[in-house]
Amino acid sequence: MYIKQVIIEGFKSYKEQVATEDFSPKVNCVVGANGSGKSNFFHAIRFVISDLFHNLRNEDRHAFLHEGAGHQVLSAFVEIVFDNSDNRIPVDKEEVRLRRTIGTKKDEYFLDGKHITKTEVMNLLESAGFSRSNPYYVVQQGKIASLTLMKDSERLDLLKEIGGTRVYEERRRESLKIMQETGNKRNQIIQVVQYLDERLRELDEEKAELKKYQQLDKQRKSLEYAIYDKEVNDARRELAEVDEERNAISEELIRKYNTSVEEEEEVKKLDKLYKDITREVQGLSREKEAIEKQRTKAIKRHTEVELDVTDLEERITASSRSKDEAGKQLEVLRREIQQSTAELNKIKPLYEEQVKKEDDITKRIMFKEKQLSILYQKQGRATQFRSKAARDEWLQRDIDKYDKVLSSNEKQENLLKDEIAKLERDLAAQTEHVKVREAEIANLEGRISGYRMGFNQHKAKRDELHDKRKSLWGTESELNAEIERLKAEVVKAEKALDHATPGDIRRGISCIRRICRDYNISGVYGSIIELLECDENLFTAVEVTAGNSLFHVVVENDEISTQVIRHLNAEKGGRVTFIPLNRVKAPHVSYPKSSDVIPLLKKLKYSSNYDQAFGQVFARTVICRDLDVATRVARTDGLDCITVEGDQVSKKGGMTGGFYDKRRSKLKFMNIIRQNATAITAKENELQNVRSELQNILYTSSHST
Repeated sequence: MYIKQVIIEGFKSYKEQVATEDFSPKVNCVVGANGSGKSNFFHAIRFVISDLFHNLRNEDRHAFLHEGAGHQVLSAFVEIVFDNSDNRIPVDKEEVRLRRTIGTKKDEYFLDGKHITKTEVMNLLESAGFSRSNPYYVVQQGKIASLTLMKDSERLDLLKEIGGTRVYEERRRESLKIMQETGNKRNQIIQVVQYLDERLRELDEEKAELKKYQQLDKQRKSLEYAIYDKEVNDARRELAEVDEERNAISEELIRKYNTSVEEEEEVKKLDKLYKDITREVQGLSREKEAIEKQRTKAIKRHTEVELDVTDLEERITASSRSKDEAGKQLEVLRREIQQSTAELNKIKPLYEEQVKKEDDITKRIMFKEKQLSILYQKQGRATQFRSKAARDEWLQRDIDKYDKVLSSNEKQENLLKDEIAKLERDLAAQTEHVKVREAEIANLEGRISGYRMGFNQHKAKRDELHDKRKSLWGTESELNAEIERLKAEVVKAEKALDHATPGDIRRGISCIRRICRDYNISGVYGSIIELLECDENLFTAVEVTAGNSLFHVVVENDEISTQVIRHLNAEKGGRVTFIPLNRVKAPHVSYPKSSDVIPLLKKLKYSSNYDQAFGQVFARTVICRDLDVATRVARTDGLDCITVEGDQVSKKGGMTGGFYDKRRSKLKFMNIIRQNATAITAKENELQNVRSELQNILYTSSHST
């Protein structure tokens, strides 16, 4: 074995790669001028095969790298090619390449291009004869001169070292040291053996005790085993019982779980029913409040009506009592008048008779007085009266007395006539009062009859309005509940649509709505999905065809889109694609005439104002009956084809298909939002009409009362 070739690159003075010619298997000599790199060449060989450079620090590795003008060298390697024809190196090759590569942070060995470790390199060199115990397989510069100047003893040591005897002396010293250590260990062993003998005697005693202990322990274990066996049997029996109980409990738990599942379903139903009842109760509460207000007003009005009726009844009662009293007084007066008339009729003949009698008596008295006077005269008045004056005085007194009687009778007659006249006037007045009262009573009875008729009519109308109002309240509650349900469905559909929409697009569309509202920007018509309507069975085909184009926003012109984009950038409001109607042109496409192919654009419903925008998105796509037809049409007519199930064939040859979850359909969510929004508007208009009717009923009720 010998070194056949050395290859150096980046090592010390060798910046570029240098490869020597093949060396001779005998003696080779390297000559050159000073500074030509002879020493570095020698260091390069030692760098690979000597153990002096195996453990290098970072600065040591850096010292081996070439330092000179130009670019800095970051790595270097030295490769030695050995002739291994004698198989001295245990590698089944005639030529062995050993390379060492270093850098600022690496130090690696390679054997025939394969990475190996330092230990493997050292073992390989040891097996080839490069022993670390005999480092003189490389004679360094100056060693020959030092050999000539050495002392005899030093030369002897050197020869021993070269001959390998030094190793044996070192091994002898190590053997003597080991023997001494062995003697010391022998003495220690003797001491340990003595200790062990004593310990064995103790252990023999302990052994006897141990045997006795083992016998007793065996008995104890037997007893424990019997006890444990009994306990195990009892435990097994209890375990079996527990298993049976557990099985029963498991069955019971399963049954209860099934019951709980059923109860959960029932709870959900009851919860839904509770919500419905709660809404109904809320409606009834509102109806109750309205009814309470109406009831309060009705009670107030009823009280007023009752007071009016009470006043009328009291007035009627008073009128009746007055009528009765007037009737009674009339009867009394009539009876008094009759009695007075009867008495008058009775008294009048008597009066006339008495007047006649008076006249007769007066005449008789006058006649008697005349006769008496004559008689007195005849008897001699002179004897009766002392004088003429006395006689005249007596006659005057008689005349005065009769005048007084006559005057009293005349006064009595006048008084009776006045009383009769007064009674006749009172009778006429009472008769007139009775007629007036009877007319008032008739008038009041007519008014009461009219009031009762009007009251009955108003009561019937009130009942009719009340029933109508209750019906309208029920309708109002139902409309409110339906509107709330529709709004909840709209919110749910909007959330589902938001989850199905990419985040940037969702934020962008939301920001566009706010920007148009805040800055009063007109001409933004909305996204494609908001302007589009189609049959439900085409939702999948339309969504797959359009993709994110469903969320492209249609605007009137590019100025509006530029203005909105400027606001979006200022507010960082997401990204949106705009379709200005003044810039886009719908492509002119010739569709195949076949019953298996239908242009997708003809199945869409949208305003004709957006023809250009919808044409740009959907004009190049047709709906095919199946994938075979789609493949044929895409290949022959150059159109994008899609089936109703959403399987797509591109005109470029690509095919897309598979399962499409229709539950997450964006068009479905938008259709729900659109239909519910229309229904909400209709329900709110109907609710407004119902509330107007309720206001009219309240107005009619208040004015009728």
